[in-house]
Amino acid sequence: MNIKRLLLKFLPRYVVGRLVIYSRLMRIEKPIGTLLLLWPTFWALWIASKGIPDFTILLAFAAGTFLMRSAGCVVNDFADRHIDGGVARTKMRPFVRGLVSAEEAILLALILCLTAALCLLPLNRLTWLMSLPALFLAVSYPFTKRFFPLPQFYLGLAFSFGIPMAFAAVTDTVPPLAWLLFTANVLWTLAYDTIYAMADKEDDLKLGIRTSAITFGSNDVSAIMLCHFWFSALMAVLGWQIGATWPFWIVLPLTVYWQFQQYRQIQTRDRWVCFRTFLENNRIGLAWFLGIAGHYLWLSLYSPAV
Repeated sequence: MNIKRLLLKFLPRYVVGRLVIYSRLMRIEKPIGTLLLLWPTFWALWIASKGIPDFTILLAFAAGTFLMRSAGCVVNDFADRHIDGGVARTKMRPFVRGLVSAEEAILLALILCLTAALCLLPLNRLTWLMSLPALFLAVSYPFTKRFFPLPQFYLGLAFSFGIPMAFAAVTDTVPPLAWLLFTANVLWTLAYDTIYAMADKEDDLKLGIRTSAITFGSNDVSAIMLCHFWFSALMAVLGWQIGATWPFWIVLPLTVYWQFQQYRQIQTRDRWVCFRTFLENNRIGLAWFLGIAGHYLWLSLYSPAV
C-alpha cells in the first residue's frame, strides 16, 4: 500500500491531494538534493566528533538538512514559477501546471524553516548564530540566477554551511579544518551543479537565465574538471591533517576514477547524459563518508590510545 492510499484512510481526499502537491514542491520523491547536502554535513560531524557523533546532534542535523533542502526547493519553484514552463526538465512542476498558489508556497516555506529552527534547540549558541547566514544563503540562492554569473558557486556556499555548523555544534568552535572542508565542498558543488546546469543550458539561454554552464561557455567541461581536481586535492590535504588511515585513502583514487568517467560522459553535452552524470555524484559523497567513518572506526579498533 502506498502512502497516498494510507493517508486517504484517515484524511479527506482534498487534504491528501494538497499534501501530494506540497510533497512535490519539496521534492520528497527526489532525494538526491538532500543526500548531496547531507553527506558533507556528515563528513564534518564525524571529523569534529572523532568518529563518535552525539545522537541528538546527528538527528538534529539530519532533520534540519531535510527540512531546509525542502524549503529551498519550495522557494526555488516560487522564484522560477514564470520560467519553469520553458525548460523541458521542469515543465511539469506544480506551479507550471497551476496546482499551487504563490501564497501557499510562501506559507509552506515558512513552516519548513520554522520547523528546521526547532532542530536548533538542543544545540549551542554558536550553531544558532551560524544558522543565520545559512538560512540567508538557502532562501536567496534561487534569485541569483537573474543577475549572478555563477549561481552554482553561490549554491556551493549554501550547500556547504552545514560543515561549519557541524563543527560549531560539536566543538563550540569553527577551526581552520572546517573551512578547508568547506572550501573543498564548494568546489565539488560547483562541479556537479554545473553539470546539472549543462542539462538545461539550451533552455536557459533562450530564457536569459544565468548559470555557470553558460558563463564558462565552451570551457564548461574544463572548468568542471578543474573544480573536481581541487576538490580531490583538498580532500587529500584534509586526510593528511587528520592523520587518515587506509579506509580514507582508498576513496581518493576511486573518486578520481569516477571524476574521469564524468569527464568522458559530459563531453557529449547531451542533456540527459549530463543529468545522469550529475546524479552519479551521490556515490562520491557516500564514498567519502564511508572513508571518513571507516578511518575513525579503524582508529578505535586498532589504535585505542589515539
